Amino acid sequence: MISAEETILRLGVAAVLGGLVGLERERLEWAAGMRTHALVSLGSALFMVVSIFGFSDILNQQHVILDPSRVAAQVASGIGFIGAGTIILRREVVKGLTTAASIWAAAAMSLATTSSFSRVRPTRNTLAPSRANARATAPPIDPPAP
Repeated sequence: MISAEETILRLGVAAVLGGLVGLERERLEWAAGMRTHALVSLGSALFMVVSIFGFSDILNQQHVILDPSRVAAQVASGIGFIGAGTIILRREVVKGLTTAASIWAAAAMSLATTSSFSRVRPTRNTLAPSRANARATAPPIDPPAP
């Protein structure tokens, strides 16, 4: 189980990243702006956190198997329906495809961010290695073939 602080951090990161996806749409005053994308990302992240950690107390019971990927698949399906609702066909002109795609991408990004957050622990050396570390860990360069 993760702490409340880490849960809030995961949800916050997802909401901020979703808001950044919708920021350009908000600036241009198009449909589905920053708030919509932030809410879709926050909801998707919440579903993922609950599916991964919400049922940890029953895992020790006999015949209980949890698969968090099932919830992620259902989120993708649900967001697909929301996206389908944004697509409009008028006189052989399709509008709303970019809106649907951006909502779907925000949800997918949120699921990926939330589910893999605990596995990625960057350190100072991985973000900005010193010259000594960079040289020591750099792969050897093979001489060019004649």
